[in-house]
Amino acid sequence: MTKLINTTLAEQQTRLWVSNVIVKYNFCPFARKEVENNCIHYQTSLATSIDDAVMEMIEQCIELERQPARETTLLMFEQGFADFEAFLDLVDLANALLVAQGFESKYQIANFHPDYVFADSDDSDAANYTNRAPFPTLHLIREASMSAALDEYDEPESIPEHNINLARRKGIDFWQQLLAGCKKPSA
Repeated sequence: MTKLINTTLAEQQTRLWVSNVIVKYNFCPFARKEVENNCIHYQTSLATSIDDAVMEMIEQCIELERQPARETTLLMFEQGFADFEAFLDLVDLANALLVAQGFESKYQIANFHPDYVFADSDDSDAANYTNRAPFPTLHLIREASMSAALDEYDEPESIPEHNINLARRKGIDFWQQLLAGCKKPSA
């Protein structure tokens, strides 16, 4: 199994992305609270094979079980899955394994990738930046917490539409520069 490491450039860049993109532009209206409460766990993986990556994902589910103060985990793949299609294969297997391991009703997976393209979208559509991140990332979300947050949010079905409209209004150049800024080496 590939060893997980603690502090990395992937973590630094992903934290910056969460702050400067997800929270600042309200792509996830629930993220600010979790950032402020320090309830997001960032875990960098060196996995390059799907088998190792899904096993690490399951390990992070187990850690969420052990650590109830962790609201969510971002598992970033620093070296693997640069190819978006290969990443989608990982996402499919991760979702299947989530079910097989009995985590289906406890956690759900959101996914982000530097080259993310929605199935019904063109690569040049700025809306893709709602799911673009510095590194291929599996986001493990507590199902109960997400349900509770959505119950408290007026018109949760409007969130994706809001994000798409904002992304397109700002334009692809804006998002490219913003994401590139998150990837700059820290001083």
